[in-house]
Amino acid sequence: MNLVIKHHAELHASSKIEAVRQAFSLVEAIPIAIANWKEYSYVPAVTVKALYTNHSIFLCYDVQEMHISAKYREINDPVYKDSCVEFFISFDGNSYYNFEFNCIGTALVGYGTADKSTRKLLPKDLIETMTIDSVLDIKKLGASWTLLINIPLHLFNAHPIHSLKELTCSGNFYKCGDDLPMPHFVSWTPIHHPEPNFHLPQFFGELYFE
Repeated sequence: MNLVIKHHAELHASSKIEAVRQAFSLVEAIPIAIANWKEYSYVPAVTVKALYTNHSIFLCYDVQEMHISAKYREINDPVYKDSCVEFFISFDGNSYYNFEFNCIGTALVGYGTADKSTRKLLPKDLIETMTIDSVLDIKKLGASWTLLINIPLHLFNAHPIHSLKELTCSGNFYKCGDDLPMPHFVSWTPIHHPEPNFHLPQFFGELYFE
């Protein structure tokens, strides 16, 4: 699978939320809808939109699910146990960054290879330079939420990246909730592995920054 991510010339780090929402209104929503493991068959309604600027990658997740949780509030807490969306990206086909966010915008960010002994969490002060906006709508039966995320290029601190233009790399988008009443592990591209595991770059799709 492949995704073309388009450039947006007018957004920047200080852009107001309204401007970001307007920019995303013209971007195609990509479904995150593959349940790779039959024992975890529940699939929330999830889409992601992506665009980039000279300085950042912007993401917009829209989620509708039966249960919601936001227990974790500190940077690099295990947010994957909450209502969580994730973005993994690799620039060399081997090492990759994992960006994980619960529904209130608490972030966990790491870097390394699929060998978890090599993976390191990014420093808190670096992660805090991201801009994250969360909107929740909790209903009697389920909840919906939207997350707008601005990932500055300097977060890719193992790869000095000055421009994404015409760059081809690999990545995946996920939705999970390990500790929810209906645990799920849903991905953009299929994962052929006997048990839930998102840390498998061999199953990433292609990302092209147009």
